[in-house]
Amino acid sequence: MKITSLFRRPEPELNLHIGGIEARPDWKILNVQAGPDVDYVGDIADLSQFADRSIRRIYASHVLEHVPQARQAATLKGLHRVLADGGELMISVPDMDILCHLFINPQASGDMKFHAMRMIFGGQIDANDYHYFGWNYGFLHQFLREAGFQSIERVGDFGLFEDTSAYKPYGFPISLNVIARK
Repeated sequence: MKITSLFRRPEPELNLHIGGIEARPDWKILNVQAGPDVDYVGDIADLSQFADRSIRRIYASHVLEHVPQARQAATLKGLHRVLADGGELMISVPDMDILCHLFINPQASGDMKFHAMRMIFGGQIDANDYHYFGWNYGFLHQFLREAGFQSIERVGDFGLFEDTSAYKPYGFPISLNVIARK
């Protein structure tokens, strides 16, 4: 064994599912609301309970839009801070480009337009279910770059959890899914 390897920081093993409710043996859950399978109660905008470079992978589906506009840049920098070198952020948000097209489509029914409006502004079923930011790929790519992410890739689906990242209420996906690597 090389002497230098004795001083290397061990590779982080933590996979963090922000906003999750579905328990998985290899994932810990951070949620703003306590629940039976929630490991950490907290907010995506404040990851101070996690050390620098302590997380291998972060998954957040339909969470980032709940952060106020003024806190978006700091939130993404916080996600970058806690990720290990080479770690990945898997982020899914409502795709404003798709939802706006659905909303202005003259062939869409009133119910479809109302549903699109709720996906844009949040379901508003509790104090945490409001959307403060509308994302499209251009915005998300720019904010991720400014936060320090180097590799940013749009993907169709993550295939990890049964959630809104793969939601297709009208036969097409309404989510923008991106993997960003540190």
